[in-house]
Amino acid sequence: MSGNLIGRIFRVVTWGESHGRAVGAVIDGCPPGIELSEEGINKELERRRPRLPFSTSRKESDRVEILSGVFDGKTLGTPISLVVWNRDVDSSPYEPLKDIFRPGHADITYSKKFGLRDWRGGGRASARETVARVAAGAVAKKVLGEFGVEVFSFTAELGGISVERLDFDYIPHDPLFSPDPEASGKMLEVLEDAMGKGDTVGGVVEIRVRGLPPGIGDPVFDKLDATLSHALMSIGSVKGVEFGAGFAVSRMRGSQCNDPIGRSGFLKNDAGGILGGISTGEELVIRVAVKPVPSIKVPQRTINEKGEEVEIKVDGRHDISPIPRINPVCEAMVSIVLADHILIQRALRGAVWKEEKL
Repeated sequence: MSGNLIGRIFRVVTWGESHGRAVGAVIDGCPPGIELSEEGINKELERRRPRLPFSTSRKESDRVEILSGVFDGKTLGTPISLVVWNRDVDSSPYEPLKDIFRPGHADITYSKKFGLRDWRGGGRASARETVARVAAGAVAKKVLGEFGVEVFSFTAELGGISVERLDFDYIPHDPLFSPDPEASGKMLEVLEDAMGKGDTVGGVVEIRVRGLPPGIGDPVFDKLDATLSHALMSIGSVKGVEFGAGFAVSRMRGSQCNDPIGRSGFLKNDAGGILGGISTGEELVIRVAVKPVPSIKVPQRTINEKGEEVEIKVDGRHDISPIPRINPVCEAMVSIVLADHILIQRALRGAVWKEEKL
């Protein structure tokens, strides 16, 4: 079991290392007849590329090539193979650290598991792997579009600054994908301060899903919120996931927490669109806690492969925060899970692809 596969019907395998020749994904189970182009996938990849002075100076074009599974602009129903070539690789800053375990990174755990590791930029544990997730997520979004399901995200908090205004139309125009221009300005100041000190910051990304019908998800172990949590927690920088009111429910009474139901539907949505692991038909509301980038120029204590204590500062090309580049990654993982659940639901009902509504 390699842990590189997600999904039961709509299945995705990602492959490649940070400083290898390329990264990519293979998608099995995508239905036939869906319009799909390299340009459409590249639009999603563009949202993940560096867009700020606080982002990595690594300049990758991140242009996808579709190697299989598409003909005349439509999916064939056969495996779709996607590749993104690594064009701007520089492993030299990592050579002095190749025998040292960087704090906050997976160096020490990969070594314990495999007995060796790819020290070039973190190898498989690098955020570079998320390029493949976004490419696969773009295909999943096309599947969801067939059912009128929309997935989007925004920066809810960064460096301790939280948004107070939710202008969803503004999100694509903001450098941090924030729905609050005033909060975004304060967030940029926090990033500038952290960069000046050689440090990094984390934050919170909120993902919303509109148009998901009720009844999606499975009981017990494959609950919709369970599989979404699994997918989101598989992103390297994510350290927590909550739905709806989230951890605030621990401070509520049942009379406050329960969502009343009227003839027109639910009267509030503290459940975040999921009850018993199955969608309610309300908007899905998901938040993820994102840790700071672990590569910092502040001196840190660690050990080398011989067990000797050393002090290091990590140089190289790194982001000051995973946000906003992690936002489309979160959308991708949610989209992959939802596409899989929808296709499972149709299979359970014996529905023929695109001939019946959910």
